[in-house]
Amino acid sequence: MRALFAATSFRRIFTRLIRPTHQIRTMASAAKDITAPPVEKQVIVHEGKRYVTVKEGLAHILVPEPSEEDKENLRPDQAVRQVFYNPIQQYNRDLTVLAIKAYGKEAVQQKQASHSKLEKIIEKKRKREAQKKEQQPNKAQKGADGDKATTSAETVQREAKDAAEQETDVPVDKGDEQATNGEAKKGKQPPFTVLDALSASGLRALRYAHEIPFLTSVTANDLLATAVDSIKLNVKHNRLQDKVNVCHDDALAHMYTLIAKELRAKDPKGKPTLSEKYDVVDLDPYGTAAPFLDAAVQSVRDDGGLLCVTCTDSGVWASNGYPEKCYSLYGGVPVKAWFSHEVGIRLVLYSIQTAAAKYGLTIEPLLSLSIDFYIRVFVRVKKSPAAVKFQGGKNMMVYNCDSGCGAWSTQMLMRNKPSPNKKGSGVFYKHTFAQGPLVDKGCEHCGSTMHMAGPMYGGRIHSPDFIKCVLSELDEAPTDVYGTTLRIRGMLQTALEEILLTPDEQEAEKAKEEAIKAGKKPDPAFKEAELAAVDPYPFYFHPATISGILKCSCPPEAPLKGALRGLGYRVTRSHCKPGSIKTDAPWSIIWHVFREWIRQKAPVKEDNIKPGTPGYRLLRLGEKKQQQEEQTEDAEARKEQQSEQAEGEKMPEVVFDEQLGRDDKTVKLVRYQANPRENWGPLNRAVGKVPSHHRKD
Repeated sequence: MRALFAATSFRRIFTRLIRPTHQIRTMASAAKDITAPPVEKQVIVHEGKRYVTVKEGLAHILVPEPSEEDKENLRPDQAVRQVFYNPIQQYNRDLTVLAIKAYGKEAVQQKQASHSKLEKIIEKKRKREAQKKEQQPNKAQKGADGDKATTSAETVQREAKDAAEQETDVPVDKGDEQATNGEAKKGKQPPFTVLDALSASGLRALRYAHEIPFLTSVTANDLLATAVDSIKLNVKHNRLQDKVNVCHDDALAHMYTLIAKELRAKDPKGKPTLSEKYDVVDLDPYGTAAPFLDAAVQSVRDDGGLLCVTCTDSGVWASNGYPEKCYSLYGGVPVKAWFSHEVGIRLVLYSIQTAAAKYGLTIEPLLSLSIDFYIRVFVRVKKSPAAVKFQGGKNMMVYNCDSGCGAWSTQMLMRNKPSPNKKGSGVFYKHTFAQGPLVDKGCEHCGSTMHMAGPMYGGRIHSPDFIKCVLSELDEAPTDVYGTTLRIRGMLQTALEEILLTPDEQEAEKAKEEAIKAGKKPDPAFKEAELAAVDPYPFYFHPATISGILKCSCPPEAPLKGALRGLGYRVTRSHCKPGSIKTDAPWSIIWHVFREWIRQKAPVKEDNIKPGTPGYRLLRLGEKKQQQEEQTEDAEARKEQQSEQAEGEKMPEVVFDEQLGRDDKTVKLVRYQANPRENWGPLNRAVGKVPSHHRKD
């Protein structure tokens, strides 16, 4: 079936983009050569082959025109394709361009500030040396071999670099050195480089070169020879030879070659020099990105470089069919649950984190999204052995009642415990063992068997500040260039709203903002608190699924949200799935609200609920009937029922306030995308003898 879908999509793409062959032949004069300015839908003839120009963003790519034989004889089981344009991934590319622009503006500003600071240090050093020469003119001629003892400009510059490194704790790279040689004064911007490791047609690299103004170079790499030829042709057609470097190599070989070069480049003092690591590394494979993560975290700049990762193997990280495959790729086990896509995000982040930690690198997730059939994450990578110590306390196991009510509980692998320092003026963190287990083998709510998942990342998966920066870029983005702006805005706003801060985090954020407004530096304790922060409210639930367990009608979204908010809890939604509810309310409150919904609004037929089922236990129907079970099981059941009954008596009154549960709808957002057409989804892998971890889209 997948081949049939691919063949159908293949035909539709070219039916829309290419005129009938007989019309093209009668208009032979309309065909242009490769040197013609790119225009959408124009026909290009190059070396005897005909192409049609497809435009996305500001880039144009050449798509081979299918022959008449291909059009007539292509069977569903012979959906053989070359490198081609996949319009389904335009959302991914639009989002990535905006994210890199939002990240890059801050990165370039930091580089410019670093360059200016370095220039000042060099100037001060030169002045001191000049003063020494004036005060001791005779000493300048001393020396057994007759050489001058005056410090050369290169020596001054090198010493200034050492001083800058000691002061800023940031290594001076090639861009810094160029700036110190006067290029910054001439107005030349610092270098900003991107690696498109699995470039396929080169469309991503072309869009980066066209649409990111401060980008100085992008490397488009691919292993398949036909793909490299396609990239070169597209680069020439877009006239971007000065910005796009085409590389024909295995992605791993390319990145490890760069790493080896970095390791060998040492100055006389043994320090690394002239870093050529990329500011941004983009991994967009067909399937999993796991084989590339070790090389990628080392190839991106370690002073805050951006790593963009796509994983399209949702059948592995978002299902329960291949737990052994998921563990071998990502180091964790998935769940059988409604919230499996967020678990998939956290498994991918855990895999990136563990790959980086071995080299003293820490990651900060900036934006992590479950989109259609794939995951897209943006993480910042920094060299910080001290921050790596916090990572054990930011990873967790999940206990899931997958065969019963669907409730979950989390267990951190370690604890990052704050303790007062000796001076009493602050805190320091101890990294200790975590207590466990926190749950019994049976679910506390319905008694069903609990299963384990993980380990996975347990920290925040988004940065609110970064999302706001991307939204700011989106405000300035022209809709004729970025065709998916409505969906991007809706998903980013949903991701921003799903961040539920704890009361302590809210106070810390407020104090941090006040310090910044007052022109003061934030308390250093804020930074460590951010490193130790975990997400206490991960995952989401689906009201329709819970209603199915309880055999009741599903409550509308507004009354359900209003009931939870009326009890003092926060309620939002998850970007992963429509109809989802994300809240800081515990499961005991959620079940209490649903029981009240049944009692007040939607009574159920108790005879339709079989004894021993999760719904039977959750509704406490056993209290009304005599159970015919063994004595020990009966005693345990009565004990559980008495405990639950006592707990239920303390439960507050539930009011299904529809007005309170309504969200602000003054701005309409496209939060969830419907399938744009029939047989929509990932297409087949392109032809070519390449390793299974390489994609050709």
